[in-house]
This record gives sequence, structure tokens and C-alpha cells, in this order.
Amino acid sequence: MQFIDQLTHTINLSKTPQRIVSLVPSQSEFLWQIGLRNELVGITKFCIKPEEMYKSIPHVGGTKKLNLEKIRALKPDLIIGNKEENEQSQIEILQKEFPLWMSDIYTFEDAFDMMLSLGKLLDKKETALQLVNEIKQSLQNIKNSFNKQRLAYFIWNEPYMCAAKNTFIDFVLNYLGFENVLKDFSRYPELSNEDLKKLNPEICFLSSEPFPFKEQHMKILQEKLPHSKILIVDGELFSWYGSRLLYLEKYIKELKTRLI
Repeated sequence: MQFIDQLTHTINLSKTPQRIVSLVPSQSEFLWQIGLRNELVGITKFCIKPEEMYKSIPHVGGTKKLNLEKIRALKPDLIIGNKEENEQSQIEILQKEFPLWMSDIYTFEDAFDMMLSLGKLLDKKETALQLVNEIKQSLQNIKNSFNKQRLAYFIWNEPYMCAAKNTFIDFVLNYLGFENVLKDFSRYPELSNEDLKKLNPEICFLSSEPFPFKEQHMKILQEKLPHSKILIVDGELFSWYGSRLLYLEKYIKELKTRLI
């Protein structure tokens, strides 16, 4: 069997994989969700949800600092990674030793393609299709929920870093109806205090991941941007592109009440 991943690599498999190592939290959760609980033999230390998966499956390091020896010891017949979340040098090493399927996700359609492609590859086609259809329907209910409020989405502290264009987070924000004040920047730029004052966002979202923003960070930023409304938000709901998208509708409806 021959499959093409989202980086156009060809993966050759003699049978449906029975020993899978997943290197990305959102994709690990998706595999668990579609019923691959016995087949999933390795995940990263950041694959924290669901808790049962995190506690029961061996960890193979972090997404960007994989323990290659632990992965080899698990003898996977498929590894699943992501271009942005995993280090290219480690991926290239693993590609020489194991079948490796890579995702590359910037939009909801990319996420749907990932889920449907892996569903087909892993003999869970109908389960994956049902999940994707459920997600699509829920996302329609929150499209353009916000009225072009000018927003900055913070992912890091000291230095401040925000999500700009060419990111999945930026796609989600635009889908929801926000105007990303970093639309003229790319990826995850570092921003000075002067940069922030010039951008002058109406709203600042401080993400719970990868940097765990807390109340004290809100207070410091509020002093720098006294006219902005600042909230801590669940980063998983804006950046996990697997089955966690199921929970985005409920979260956004609750978030709207906090922004009124």
C-alpha cells in the first residue's frame, strides 16, 4: 500500500500499522479518539490529553527534543509527525529507519485532510469521516462570531511573541471574525513594547500554551496597553487541529460572553 503525506512524501506499507508512534499532541488525541488505543505505542510528554492516554502510553521525549533511542526500542511500523512541531533534523533521521507520515496544517481544510488521510491509512476511514463531519457542522455555527475586533494573540513572554499570518492560529482567528493586528507580520514575530503600542490591539489573548500565561502577566501587559481588553485563553482550542476542534464551538460561545 502506498500513501502520500501532506509534504508529498510517499509512504509504503505492507499492512495496516499496528505499532504507531505519534509525535504531536493534537494528532495523538485524534488517534485515541478514533479508537487506535492498542496500536498507539508511543507519544510525546506534551501529549497530555486525554489523561488516560498520557498515563498509559510510553513517552518518547518532547516534540522538538525526541528521544530517538526510545522510539527505536518501540519498533514502530508507523510514525506520525508535523512539519512545524517537530525538528527537521530528527525527522530526517527517523525517515531513514521507519515509515513516517508528516502533516502540514494551516487551515481547517488541512486539518480535515490530515484526519481523513490518517483514517484511510489506519483502516478507520468511516470513523474519521464521521468525526470530521461533526467538526465541520459545529464550526459553521461559530463562523464570524466576532465583528472585526482588532486582536493580538500572544504565545510567549520575554520576549513577547504573537501569532501572525501563515499560522493555523491566524486562520482560526480570521475564521472567527477577528482582525489579527499582526496581519503584516509572518509566523511568530518577537515584539517590543513599542511595537505593541503601535499595533494598539483592542483585545489581547494570552494563550495557556506554549507559554503558560498567568494573572501576573495580564497585569504587566495591561500597564503597557491600558486601553486593551486582556484575557487568558485556552491555547489548545486555538492551536490543536485534531479532534479537539470538537470543543471549539462551546468555548467560543462562552468566550463571547467574556468579551461583552
